[in-house]
Amino acid sequence: MNLFPATDIIGGKAVRLVKGDYNKMTIYGSPLEIAEGFKRKGAKYLHAVDLEGAKNGDTPNFETVKRLIDKSGLLVEIGGGIRTIETVKKYLDAGAFRVILGTAAVKDKAFLESAVKEYGEKIAVGVDIKDGYVAIKGWTEVSELECSEFCAYLQSIGVKTVICTDISKDGLLSGTNIELYKSLSEKFDIDIVASGGITSISEVKTLAEMGMYGAILGKSLYEGTIDLEEALKVAKV
Repeated sequence: MNLFPATDIIGGKAVRLVKGDYNKMTIYGSPLEIAEGFKRKGAKYLHAVDLEGAKNGDTPNFETVKRLIDKSGLLVEIGGGIRTIETVKKYLDAGAFRVILGTAAVKDKAFLESAVKEYGEKIAVGVDIKDGYVAIKGWTEVSELECSEFCAYLQSIGVKTVICTDISKDGLLSGTNIELYKSLSEKFDIDIVASGGITSISEVKTLAEMGMYGAILGKSLYEGTIDLEEALKVAKV
């Protein structure tokens, strides 16, 4: 299983939110310094999200992301505010490993389908779940799309990777939704990345043994409940 240490960005700083609440934010400092620390511990990937972009649909932290791509030595996937083909191209041209579509994947199917057709595996979709439904606009709105229904559609148009976050678990260090990821991985033939609330090495081990493609580690790394080096070893099960 692949591990994706995460850095969420606001105002050029690495931050973490609680359950996506912009009013419950902890600032951790320089995204590049944090990413370099992940690299030293053996990470291969970095999951980066422009939280301002996610909320507003633009790329205010593009230069910060570009520095991460150029200097961290990690394969950087980026999400947050990517709602046009031009923005997809901008990030991929800058060297991003892949881009993650969220709100636009829900609101603009023509854009999603053209992006997948043009860029294939370079396009991942973030499926953020709140009470069984897909949330959008930086988790500030909940759509009428049910999770399984949306994943079935994504599989049908050729999306290779889905990053699934249970918002109710995110940033709480209270454990992740193992049953959700088990259900999705059994139901769909796509690469599922588990995200939200992964708190312990035992959860990393469980997800790896379930055959998950990947898992995102966020607050657990920043608060020290998971050691990245140990997690990377366990993920190789």
